[in-house]
Amino acid sequence: MTVKTTYNVAVVGATGAVGQKILKLLAEKEFPINEIKLLSSKRSAGKIISFNGTDVTIEEATPESFEGIDIALFSAGGSVSKQLAPEAVKRGAVVIDNTSAYRMAEDVPLVVPEVNKEAIKGHNGIIANPNCSTIQMVTALKPIKEQFGLKRVIVSTYQAVSGAGTQATVELQKQAKQYLNNQELEADILPVKGDKKHYPIAFNALPQIDVFDEDGYTFEEMKMINETKKILDDQELAVAATCVRLPFFTSHAESVYIEVEKSGVTVKDVWKELEAADGVILEDNPATQTYPTPLSAANKEAVFVGRVRKDIDNEKGFHLWVVSDNLLKGAALNTVQIAESIIKNNWL
Repeated sequence: MTVKTTYNVAVVGATGAVGQKILKLLAEKEFPINEIKLLSSKRSAGKIISFNGTDVTIEEATPESFEGIDIALFSAGGSVSKQLAPEAVKRGAVVIDNTSAYRMAEDVPLVVPEVNKEAIKGHNGIIANPNCSTIQMVTALKPIKEQFGLKRVIVSTYQAVSGAGTQATVELQKQAKQYLNNQELEADILPVKGDKKHYPIAFNALPQIDVFDEDGYTFEEMKMINETKKILDDQELAVAATCVRLPFFTSHAESVYIEVEKSGVTVKDVWKELEAADGVILEDNPATQTYPTPLSAANKEAVFVGRVRKDIDNEKGFHLWVVSDNLLKGAALNTVQIAESIIKNNWL
């Protein structure tokens, strides 16, 4: 069997924030591309984007767009993925989907390469990229679970506005100016663009990301709960989440409480596992006020962990502070890493 050395790649949603990050990473990492096709909605067709020093014209995404494509990277919304991902697979492409469309499908691997890269081998043409908040948390939890076992996870997130899209970041900027000028704050996007009610995000905190289900959890919270169990391959793991949007632009932060199975585990033991973990950087020194923040993690590829401490009342309980760039590791980078794993291991 002939093994390819270069690949025809399509990026669906090339004009979006994540699509732009994907293109930047493909160029920086010198992904072995033979031909690249940039696909988007009809209204963006005809625009020209520079990729790796070459001008590329954006085409409207249609089923026929995927003829001859080896790898298709989707980041254009769940409805587009549901419509076009099967069409890409029919034409021989492997799809890496950055939406929630296929994450919980039984026959679709949900992959964070540092955590469960081997799951890629079982794909049937589509591989799902997890939710941004889930990605950074499971990257930090995997080494702890492997070494000490894991019984419970309780997470509260502090999520950047960029996770809600470009319009939300523009609204935050606009509201901040209005607030500082003693003007009424105009809210049209958050917490959910299409929902009945909107709240200002500037100088505020919104305990709603995505819409509510009948049990009072938001879809974002349920994504974290269900995806964590799937990625860590542990349906018995107890997971609870509260997801909150805060008024900063980049990087999600998480306060994570965990309970391990093994007795006698110390903070130094947890530090040791985190320091050795792929994709994790430990920044944890209370004496020097060293810990990660959304600003310090922005535009960096790692998942940063700090504030590791033992629970005062539970000998097996620990608290962690986890921060990562939601548009990089939380989206574009994880997508490109999956693609790199596919070609490195010949899993097309």
